[in-house]
Order: sequence, then structure tokens, then C-alpha cells
Amino acid sequence: MRQTRLSHQFVEFIPEKLEEGVLYVSKRYSTAAHKCCCGCGEEVFTPLTPTDWSLRIDGDYLTLNPSIGNWSYACRSHYWIRKSQVIWAGQMSQRQIERTRAIRRNTKQAFFKAAKSNDFSNLKQPANEPLVKNDTCGLLDSFLRALKQWWTSFKK
Repeated sequence: MRQTRLSHQFVEFIPEKLEEGVLYVSKRYSTAAHKCCCGCGEEVFTPLTPTDWSLRIDGDYLTLNPSIGNWSYACRSHYWIRKSQVIWAGQMSQRQIERTRAIRRNTKQAFFKAAKSNDFSNLKQPANEPLVKNDTCGLLDSFLRALKQWWTSFKK
């Protein structure tokens, strides 16, 4: 069944069997996991690292950033998890997917290059920013910046 909202559970270890509609978060192992929100049954694992995903906690709601693009799965679903709501994105062409993957690869390369030289001044996300955050300030700005970056990447 297609999900429109996720509940969450904080766990030490991600369970072997994931329940539909639940986002499992292991702070200890910096990982979040859930079943694909389209209902296909695939398991989605999101590492919480400076170059992958970050998690914001806003009261009883969770936001995972950036979007979830299950382009390696048959469903090819694409969605955002914002304040525990699933916001569905449109289908992406193979060209758009490859471009998005290239952007993420370049972001990782820039991060590790900066880490090697210990100069994080040009990165968008500070290296010392926690991967799991408890705040609401800037959430909309962060979402809009990510959306703008994603949108402009297709115009090039």
C-alpha cells in the first residue's frame, strides 16, 4: 500500500523485518531504514553521513534530507520525507537520474577533498553539523535550497 505518512522508531539495531509505514532510526549506527513508500516491499537504507542523508527531529516529526530516489528498484519511486509526511515526486528520466547521481558523486568528492585538506569553508553543509538534528529553524530554507539545486541541475 502506498504510504503518505511514516511513524518512526528509534532503535539500536535496524530490525531484520521492517514494517510498512515505519522509519527506523539507529543513532548509534547512523542509519535510517524503511520499506519503500510505494508499497513494493523493497527495503530502503539511508546512511546518515555528511555526504549522504541527514535527519532532523522536529518534535514528534522526522525529516530526511535529501529525497529518496529508488532508481535501482523496479518501482523507481522518488519521494521526500518531510515532517513524517511522504511527499511524492514525479518520475525522473534516466538522464535526470544519471545527472542526480553525478551531482551526489561530485558532492562526496568535494567533501573528502576538503576533509583531506581540512578546509570546509566552501562546502554547503559544515563538517561539524550533526547528522541528527533537533531543530526547526531553517528547515524550509534547506528544503528550498535542495529543490532549487535539483531543479537547476536539469537546466544545464
